[in-house]
Amino acid sequence: MPWLAIPFSDSETRSRLDELFHVRGIPHLALLDETGKVVTEDGVEIVREYGVEGYPFTLARIQELRDQEEEAKRNQSLRYIGLSFPFLQLMSGCLPNLTFPLMSTQVLVSELEGKTVGLYFGSTSYKSCSDFTPQLVEVYEKLKSKGENFEVVMIPLEDDEESFKEELESVPWLSLPYKDKSCEKLIRYLELSALPTLVIIGPDGKTLHPNVAEAIEDHGIAAYPFTPEKFVELNEIAKAKEAAQTLESILVSGDRDFVIGKDGVQIPVSELKGKNILLYFSAHWCPPCRAFLPKLTDAYHKIKAKDNEFDVIFISSDRDQASFDGYFAEMPWLALPYGDSRKAILSRKFKVSGIPMLVAIGSSGRTVTKEARDLVSLYGADAYPFTEERIKEIEAENEETAKGWPEKVIHETHKHELTLTRRRVYYCDGCEDQGHIWSYYCEECDFDLHPKCALEDKGSKDDAKEEEKSKDGWVCDGEVCSKA
Repeated sequence: MPWLAIPFSDSETRSRLDELFHVRGIPHLALLDETGKVVTEDGVEIVREYGVEGYPFTLARIQELRDQEEEAKRNQSLRYIGLSFPFLQLMSGCLPNLTFPLMSTQVLVSELEGKTVGLYFGSTSYKSCSDFTPQLVEVYEKLKSKGENFEVVMIPLEDDEESFKEELESVPWLSLPYKDKSCEKLIRYLELSALPTLVIIGPDGKTLHPNVAEAIEDHGIAAYPFTPEKFVELNEIAKAKEAAQTLESILVSGDRDFVIGKDGVQIPVSELKGKNILLYFSAHWCPPCRAFLPKLTDAYHKIKAKDNEFDVIFISSDRDQASFDGYFAEMPWLALPYGDSRKAILSRKFKVSGIPMLVAIGSSGRTVTKEARDLVSLYGADAYPFTEERIKEIEAENEETAKGWPEKVIHETHKHELTLTRRRVYYCDGCEDQGHIWSYYCEECDFDLHPKCALEDKGSKDDAKEEEKSKDGWVCDGEVCSKA
């Protein structure tokens, strides 16, 4: 560090400063003006967002920068959004050795004006980006071959320069220079929230779409020119496909028209027609997947006992055949073969961004819900066949169950009043068993009691007077627990 420091041995001063500047975590940066007055204690966020341009980091300076950004949005052009450097880099040949300077030509930013420009935020360290880049290359080359006035500018997010050089060598488009200060500006200005992201800037310099990566994955070159009218057209196409969806249309690809049972026996997809199917995206290396498997297995056996026209298909993200074989051996249902090309198609179709994920397909072959994992976690086999109508029935039953229960109770196990609250999944702080739907809950302490624990005679009472005083004092949307 090129600045001053409090000696490590001076623990008294360090502790006093921690208390003075309300340090609850690190890094923490308090900024003082020349008089010693605190300008802000949010220095980390300000420096990350504005860097040296934020100096002297006063409220007036930060507001000035924010006003400039708002002005830029109102009068947006390629230069206004942060492409204020004079040139971009364009590969002009293969790189003979990464230790040599990158062979490139310089392209004036002014040459992009009047074109449709895609700002590509990606990183080779993200598999989703590595998968998307070849698709974007294909679309880009097709558009260029047709003479379309379209360009892509890569916004490098690589951690090291060699990775940047390797990536730039492999693609046919332009790029900002490595570690250019405009990269951070663009991330903030365009409110980057996911990777990959391809922001489309129209010929007039205005943002046409905040991210067309998904559209390119789904539709390829047909998504061009990325206008609102084109997206209306694509949505209508998607709706028509959804309405016409069959089990064969999502599970058959070329000669891959089967799933496997135990011992690798091939079962034609046609034999599953008319069944209710769950597509189970999972992997043995994933702890939440292993935790969810017993719950799903229990629901499977209970549903199967009542309706044989039901099955589950395991779609693996395991890293090798042995892991797949061992994990599949624990399952009583069907699977796609390990490494099957249909896995990538299904993951893209159902937007699988995390596992475990459970997609319910109805007897017609159409998608019932992509949230079947939550439904099994909450309701088990009772959620079958996972339709909206069935969930409404369960919700009505749950409301009926809670009728007559007091809204608030005082219990000897907790110092605060507990309020009857809808919760997804929680662990009871009384008996330590898992619970869901209803809990007597203290939001301040994140404390749960099963209704059966809270309402047992010993240690609890209905505090009617307190309830009367606090009717409007408690709000909870029931979504405080993360997925199990």
